[in-house]
Amino acid sequence: MSEKRTWRRSRNRIVSGVCAGLADYYGVEPNFVRIFYVLTSAASVFVPGIVIYLVLWAMMPPPE
Repeated sequence: MSEKRTWRRSRNRIVSGVCAGLADYYGVEPNFVRIFYVLTSAASVFVPGIVIYLVLWAMMPPPE
């Protein structure tokens, strides 16, 4: 039986652990997710990246 994975903020955090939590979930390096997030946020015209980050921070439960 496989383990049920959930999104969680990580203790390996710089601001609130959102990017590191996503990296843990998908099994990639946290710095890769952080760089990808900054680049896509800078290129976004319609929705500022900080809004998306705040929504993810509110939705993701804290680390156990």
